[in-house]
Amino acid sequence: MRPAPPPGGPPGGLDQLLAACRGALVTGARISDGAELVRIGQWCQQHHAVADRYGAGDLVEALEQKIAALLGFEAACFMPTGTMGQLCLLRLYADRSRGRALGVHPSSHHLLHENAAVEVLHGMHEVVLSPWGRPLLGDDVRRAQESLAVVSVELPIRWTGQMQTWAELEDLKAACRERGVPLHVDGARLWEAAPAFGRPLAEVCRGCSSVYVSLYKTIGALGGAVVAGSKELIDGARLWRHRHGGNVAAYFPYAASAAMRIDDVLARIPRWVTRAQQLAARLAKDARVIVAPEVPPTNLFHVYARIDAAEFPKRLEQVARDHKIWVAHGAGRARVPGFLDIELQPGADAETITDDEAVAAIQALL
Repeated sequence: MRPAPPPGGPPGGLDQLLAACRGALVTGARISDGAELVRIGQWCQQHHAVADRYGAGDLVEALEQKIAALLGFEAACFMPTGTMGQLCLLRLYADRSRGRALGVHPSSHHLLHENAAVEVLHGMHEVVLSPWGRPLLGDDVRRAQESLAVVSVELPIRWTGQMQTWAELEDLKAACRERGVPLHVDGARLWEAAPAFGRPLAEVCRGCSSVYVSLYKTIGALGGAVVAGSKELIDGARLWRHRHGGNVAAYFPYAASAAMRIDDVLARIPRWVTRAQQLAARLAKDARVIVAPEVPPTNLFHVYARIDAAEFPKRLEQVARDHKIWVAHGAGRARVPGFLDIELQPGADAETITDDEAVAAIQALL
């Protein structure tokens, strides 16, 4: 397994340096916490939004219904975190099947980033179905030797930036139907997938049993997630949310920040994907780096470069000072010794800088 990704924020003590930057090549990097809270308060006053009580209230329920409709499902449930939301669903599938095998890609969140939660909390175990270097495919499910309680597919894959083609995704759905196995979508970055498929998200999700989407990663909310599926499944997820300690007194601040942002962000995502493709094409001409995917299907892609790991944070800070651009929150060690994996995801914070400026800042790291 590869190490956990760089943290979702700047290294300790660099908040002021980040705040001084005029642009960033990662999502959600430059939100001013105080100004954001003021915006949320003003939005709530304008829309007469009031706090929920343990998830019961117009604001949270309207957000759940909106996302259920966007994804083409009967029901949806707000969750404090995506980890909790997915664990609730996976437990329900395991109990239904009386099995405990979870089919995954080797870069799955469940394997790498959740401290063995499915094993420790729910007695499940992961079965790796595919190699690292490509997405999970239908034939991987067909060849599985073990009886699977559920297959969880990350769409798109964060670690490689890859995604199934439409035909491959449809075949994956078909393979799960053939084996009678639920297909759950780990959609931490699903919002960004629609442009590549050229289809609405409800069509992308059709044939899947459930979906998780993040509200903070690309939408930029303060936090939170939503899981969607059948009414019966989501009723069960609410019960397991309570058992996980997630039935908090109010989801109001998180839900309000998501409701305030979601329509605007979804409308801008296609532009961000095009921007990522343009930047990737320019960077690919630099012989010092490898860009993957060569043509990003979403606005997330990776730049692999031979950089000393101990030196990288210093270079990152220097670029921020010299160029006033925050390039990345960090870098992970690539599978090739001596190379670092720099994850880029141009979004709203990149709209304030030009392609020339972005490329110059990245190349200054090398």
